[in-house]
Amino acid sequence: MASSSKSPATEVAAGDLTVRVSNPDRIYFPELGLTKLDLVNYYLAVGDGIVRALRERPCMLHRFPDGLAGEKVHQKRVPHGAPPWLETVRVKFPRYNRHADELCVTKPADVIWAVQMSTVEFHPWNSRRADTEKPDEWRIDLDPMPDCSYDRVRQVAAVTRTVLDDLGITGYPKTSGGRGLHIYVRIEPNWGFGDVRRAALAFAREVERRAPDDVTTTWWRKDRDPSKLFVDYNQNARDHTIASAYSVRGVPTATVSTPVTWDEIPEADPRDFTIRTVPARFAELGDLHATIDDKHHSLEPLLAWAERDEKAGLEGPADADSAP
Repeated sequence: MASSSKSPATEVAAGDLTVRVSNPDRIYFPELGLTKLDLVNYYLAVGDGIVRALRERPCMLHRFPDGLAGEKVHQKRVPHGAPPWLETVRVKFPRYNRHADELCVTKPADVIWAVQMSTVEFHPWNSRRADTEKPDEWRIDLDPMPDCSYDRVRQVAAVTRTVLDDLGITGYPKTSGGRGLHIYVRIEPNWGFGDVRRAALAFAREVERRAPDDVTTTWWRKDRDPSKLFVDYNQNARDHTIASAYSVRGVPTATVSTPVTWDEIPEADPRDFTIRTVPARFAELGDLHATIDDKHHSLEPLLAWAERDEKAGLEGPADADSAP
C-alpha cells in the first residue's frame, strides 16, 4: 500500500497501473482524522471485492471534493482528461433525450482514479454494459422507517431468507452502511427494468404477508407505519442506484456497506464495519460475495406471483419517477 507523503501528490500502485493521487493528506473524515490517502488505501485493501461489485456496471460517483465537511457532488459523467486506460459505458436518459458516459470499472486502477477524483461512495446500476437495459442483479432493500429497530431488520432478514429458500434462490446479504440491509440476487438478463420491479414488488408483498406486523410495502412514505420496515422494490428501477458492496459511506463514522453471512446477521452490528475494520476482515475472510456470479436465477416464478397479485386487484409498481 502507499505511504503518506507531505508532498502535494503521491503515486500508488493499483494492479498493473500507477495512479497519481493529489492532496493525499487532505482530511476527508474530520471526526476520525482520516485522509484521502487513507481512503485510497482502504479501496486498495478490498480491491478484488469492490471491482467484483462494480464490474462493467455504469457507476454514479458520490464525490466530496473538500471532504465530508464540504459539498457532496453526484456525478454521472466521466470528466474530460480522464486517463486513456479508464473505461466508460454510455447510458441514455430518454426522458431528457440525453446520454452520459459513466465510469465502467474493470480493474482496481479505475476505482483508485475515482477516489483521486474525490469519490467516497460508488453507486452502480444493476445492469452491465453488455446490455444496460437488461439487469442481471435484483436488489432487495430492507429499509427501516425512522422508528424501526435494527432487531426488526434482523427479523425481516430471516423471513426474507426463508422466502428466497422456498424459491430455490441464493441471496447475498450486505449491510447498507446505514440502518438497513441489502440482499443481492443474480438474475438472468432476460427482462427489462419494469419486469424486474414487478418481480421485486411481488417478492416484497410475500415478505409482508409472512411478517405483517413488521413489514410494509406502502409506496408513499407519509402513509407508512414509522415503526415498520419498508421493502424498497423501487431500487430496481432504471437509473436508481444504491451503494455497492465495499463502498464506504459518506458519513462521519466512515461505515462500509459490507458483505455478511446469513448466520452473522442476528449478532452483527453494522456500525462495526468501517474503513478501519473492513480491510482486516477482508484479509481474513476474503470476499463473501465471491461466488455471486456462479448462478443466475429466473424471474419467472416471481413474475407469476406478480400476475396473480395484479389479477387479485393489487396495484402494480408505482411510477418510478414519483417520489415515495
